[in-house]
Amino acid sequence: MVDLTSGEWLDANRAQWDERVPLHLASEFYNVDALRAGTLGLYPIEERELAELFPEGLEGKRVLHLQCHFGVDSLILAQRAADVVGLDFSKPAVAAARGLAAELGLGARFIHANVYDARHILPEPESFDVVYTTWGTIGWLPDVAEWARIIAWYLKPGGTLYFADSHPAGWVFDDDLVMTYPYNNDGAADVVESASTYGAAGETASTRTFEWMHPLSETLGALRGAGLTLDYFHEHYEVPYRMFTALEPTPDRMFAWPDKKWLPLSLSLAATR
Repeated sequence: MVDLTSGEWLDANRAQWDERVPLHLASEFYNVDALRAGTLGLYPIEERELAELFPEGLEGKRVLHLQCHFGVDSLILAQRAADVVGLDFSKPAVAAARGLAAELGLGARFIHANVYDARHILPEPESFDVVYTTWGTIGWLPDVAEWARIIAWYLKPGGTLYFADSHPAGWVFDDDLVMTYPYNNDGAADVVESASTYGAAGETASTRTFEWMHPLSETLGALRGAGLTLDYFHEHYEVPYRMFTALEPTPDRMFAWPDKKWLPLSLSLAATR
């Protein structure tokens, strides 16, 4: 059983994410200049689905953004008058998020914590209307059952989880669509050696990461086991980053198959406590 609050996996992953912060801050992918100008939106999937979930907007809603990195999405939601708390395990990311919030005059708070330690560092049970977590999240977590329990602990009765991420079926392939990783690895981590990062030039000195494959049944079962009711589950044929070299950019900052819908590239869901 993996220790959820310490260990080689956590140290290695945190070290690389710490080094990614300045690379991502400077990248066009995150487009911090547009954030500063107030013109940056979420990706089309989130924009469309959040509008359907909250037709009157998120103004005044308490939102907990788990694994927020340096807070771009958190601050977009704060610009829309949500009361946002972002949480991330990278101290440089949290420092950058706090700096951006101060620069933009936004009241979003940012907490430095591993997700699995969150309840001790942010002891606010049943206090959030929305838990929001998207793009590149649970693949870094060894235990989605505990992740789901933490989400349920934070949500008010009637509160909503919104989750979007790349589709696990796609992660059996490498960049060139060669089948490389098992869809079900029985809880074992894939140990990856790479100095590159998505969406940015440059490399990190820390190269080893620990990543987990979570089959759909595991994730959906974890949410149900935590007492959440699934409102919808959607599959999509686009994703915000070039998951495979064969994908082509779309006009709205996404990447998609060039012709047929060969395989779902991402998923989204909403669930209610």
